[in-house]
Amino acid sequence: MIQRIQTLYLVLSFIITGVLPFVFPLWSTVDGKEYLFMQNQLYVILFGLSTTLSLLSIISYKKRQHQFVIGRLNIILNLILLGLFVYHSLNLSGETPAVSEKGIGMFLPILAIVLLGFANKAIKKDEDLVKSVDRLR
Repeated sequence: MIQRIQTLYLVLSFIITGVLPFVFPLWSTVDGKEYLFMQNQLYVILFGLSTTLSLLSIISYKKRQHQFVIGRLNIILNLILLGLFVYHSLNLSGETPAVSEKGIGMFLPILAIVLLGFANKAIKKDEDLVKSVDRLR
């Protein structure tokens, strides 16, 4: 059923990984230019794959186990993306004012991971409910 709470979490994750990276920059360069995710091929691929996995998970609402596995893969993918951001952020020097600043776009994978965790928890709860009803039959 599409009206379940995990679908809401997955739609929010879809928006965070598919729409918000176009709005929020990852960081600002020394000369004040904003660095969006589209300027790095690897970030484009990872955000696109995460968005695709969220959409695939929304569509496969009838197969809860499949949906749960896709959610786990999406969490791992967002952890990899977050790791790349942390690696880049540690390589940026933030001590002097003339050096680039980190943007709010670097925190988008954290929000996606939290929402995907909530979605997986709700999927697991539904799966346990169905299993308990099947035992009563």
